[in-house]
Amino acid sequence: MSPLALILVSMLAMTGIIALRYLLSSGGFALATRLTRPGLYKGLDRQIGAEIRWSLWSALIFGVPAGLVAWGWQNRGWTLIYTDLRDYPLWYLPVSVALYLFAHDTWFYWTHRAMHRPALFRVAHAVHHASRPPTAWAAMSFHPWEALTGAVVIPALVFVIPIHVAALGLVLTIMTVMGVTNHMGWEMFPRWLVHGRAGRWLITASHHQRHHDNYRCNYGLYFRFWDRICGTDKGLAPDFATASARASGAAKG
Repeated sequence: MSPLALILVSMLAMTGIIALRYLLSSGGFALATRLTRPGLYKGLDRQIGAEIRWSLWSALIFGVPAGLVAWGWQNRGWTLIYTDLRDYPLWYLPVSVALYLFAHDTWFYWTHRAMHRPALFRVAHAVHHASRPPTAWAAMSFHPWEALTGAVVIPALVFVIPIHVAALGLVLTIMTVMGVTNHMGWEMFPRWLVHGRAGRWLITASHHQRHHDNYRCNYGLYFRFWDRICGTDKGLAPDFATASARASGAAKG
């Protein structure tokens, strides 16, 4: 096969992997929601269908640069991804993960905040906020223009920050879990974490839900750092856990 054909195969393979990852992760947390918060997604079947359709388009958009970079890494040595643990000190493994998460969070904060300018919101970001309330299926529910801003960041980072392939896998896992759990409509993390010292800096569903309620605050993805620095952190959604519990209780009644 020609290099172009192999690149296309790699893009299709990565698209399939990303789509499957989305379906399994969002589907898994949607099932958890059904079991622990029955009735929370009641009446949202049409919305969930739209979330899945937009997300599968996003998987294609994410898969194109990911497939190109994967091919370049394996066949041309383009990237700084490494497989031998001896290439860098072991202490660098957690450092690289932290660097990727911080860089991704920084990119996400500023592009996300820009998406809330009226013109960009109408063109692209309104698709994501059409999920009212968001569900576990909304994690990748983006207009293609917005999906493109998210699709380039990790592929770009592998050219500038060295990372072991397993550490990169961990970054992608954290990205997936946080993306889904921040949108699923209830708080899976314990109260001591959400309302404790760690919760002052980490973003969970209680924090991101307030963004979906108020729109002009809480723009971060993993950390509250940029929101705090820029004065856009408006805290946690009030009575978020209580509201979820009420929905569960109403369904049971």
